[in-house]
Amino acid sequence: MTVKKAWAVWNGSIKEGGGTISTETGVLDKAQYGFKSRFEDGKGTNPEELIAAAHAACFSMALSLMLGQAGLTPDRIETHAEVTLEKIGEGFEITASHLKVVAKIRVASEERFLEVANQAKEGCPVSKLLKARITMDARLEK
Repeated sequence: MTVKKAWAVWNGSIKEGGGTISTETGVLDKAQYGFKSRFEDGKGTNPEELIAAAHAACFSMALSLMLGQAGLTPDRIETHAEVTLEKIGEGFEITASHLKVVAKIRVASEERFLEVANQAKEGCPVSKLLKARITMDARLEK
């Protein structure tokens, strides 16, 4: 079992306050986040951006693993994730994550690539964590 740690500190009210996010690896060390970076064009990061980064990274690793299991070696996988935050009733919900992936694999057919990409979309641990609708556009680059 692997356990990874991160923490957040928040100070002040929702609109005027702000916070920092840190990770045990130190990659994020008191990275700023707040209302303006979440809902406006403010400086810093936000939870949805971090979830998108985690989903893109997790999917890329899962795709690389599953391609290898299928006898295919990717030269490059680039994944972008778009996480949607919507106002639902009185609150907010993350309702979707859309993956856009382009992979360069010299000997893969489009059909086989899409089959493995869809398996990775369903099998990546972050996809399993998210209960949102997860969609994907995938393209094989030759």
